[in-house]
Amino acid sequence: MSLSVETSPEGKVAGRHGAGALATPLMIGLVVLAACLFGIYTRPADFLATLWPANAILLAMIIRMPGAARPTTWICAAVGYVSADLLTGSSFTMTAVLTAANMFGVAVGYAVHLWHPDRIRSLREPASVLWLAFVAAAAAASAGLFGMLANPLLFQRSVAAGWSFWFATEFVNYVTILPVLLSAPPPAILAARWKTSRLAIRGADILPVLAVIAAGGAAALIGGAGSVAFPVPALLWCAIVYPIFPTAALTLISGVWTLAAVSTGLVGSQFVPDNEIDLVSVRLGISLVALAPIMLACVMQSRNELLARLHHMAMHDPLTGARNRISFRATAEHILQERRDAPFALMMIDLDHFKAVNDRFGHAAGDKALASFGEHARACLRADDLLGRLGGEEFAILVSNCSPQHAVGLAERMRNLVRTPIALENGGSLEVTASIGLLVIQPGDGRSIDELLPVADKLLYAAKEKGRNRVETGGAATA
Repeated sequence: MSLSVETSPEGKVAGRHGAGALATPLMIGLVVLAACLFGIYTRPADFLATLWPANAILLAMIIRMPGAARPTTWICAAVGYVSADLLTGSSFTMTAVLTAANMFGVAVGYAVHLWHPDRIRSLREPASVLWLAFVAAAAAASAGLFGMLANPLLFQRSVAAGWSFWFATEFVNYVTILPVLLSAPPPAILAARWKTSRLAIRGADILPVLAVIAAGGAAALIGGAGSVAFPVPALLWCAIVYPIFPTAALTLISGVWTLAAVSTGLVGSQFVPDNEIDLVSVRLGISLVALAPIMLACVMQSRNELLARLHHMAMHDPLTGARNRISFRATAEHILQERRDAPFALMMIDLDHFKAVNDRFGHAAGDKALASFGEHARACLRADDLLGRLGGEEFAILVSNCSPQHAVGLAERMRNLVRTPIALENGGSLEVTASIGLLVIQPGDGRSIDELLPVADKLLYAAKEKGRNRVETGGAATA
């Protein structure tokens, strides 16, 4: 019985039965073939390729799709390597040696990554970049062992130079390509982000990209050994402004440009294109240049995520998930001022006899009641509606673009949901009710949230005076 693989939104692979068991291995084999052909056509005569993306692409695919690392995948990848060399006229001996080197390097890189698979797969912290560099170094060094054999056999060069040149070549490819593929969002998410970013893009957002382009141009105009490092400030700027994936993509583009420019003599004309020492030095330099912006991007992402968590904690009540009083008032005021011509509904909600609940069932049960209300309220609201806990058992809700009829229906639905029994740890259950004061705000009302809250609060107290567990309406809802 065969098993096939299916990629999840996170890029992982799940098994499923059927005739498509070879779909993923065949796809990987075709990608490897295409990447090899690209690399071969950038290869100088009687030398290794200037850019060889196939190994990094293969390693990235089997890392992001753990279930794909099985014999059929390795076989299809090997067929891709062999086919590319044979189609472009390589001898059988060269094809065998190069394929063995490529496969062995990728296999070692994959085996080393398994020591900490989640760290390299996510690239969400600075240590992940160091671990990626270690994986890349292990894969490159392993391929270099075959370079020690291939260099004298195929290129009539020394054994030592074979290892160093193969190591530098493989290392620069892994270090520049892997971060792009490992940090890339799934296609659907990437398309959605691209659409959103095009709508929200500002002129200042493209300045780091222009700086990278300018740095590449300056390197070509000025030249010299130091020109390899010209893009560093621009790439660091990208790392500060952009997330990891765009930064990695720009770093890759810059690295490829530098490799091509050095190979053609456009940059660093004092380098001899077929001098192994010069090329090893340049490729190692590009590799180390590439690590810095990606690591900084990881630092910035970790910092931004931490700041976002701290901001959320400062603005929200941890028990109910609702905004706290300060956050609710500030955000509600902003919404009211921004959408002056829209109808709103403002609710003031109070859990009935909440002190008695705490006295009879304990504060833990009271906390469960508050948390339960927060869940029920969010279930009734839309994403742009606003829920706030103003204190104790008192909540406020601001609903945008809300007709009087919809406001009353929403309030009644929420009141009924609140009565859902809450299971207690002792096996019993707790049922609470809520009183709601509902104020419908007409378009162009013009009052601030601080003026509207007392009005809704009076409606709330009217609901409590009339027996609780009811909705008391005011404004257009009473018409």
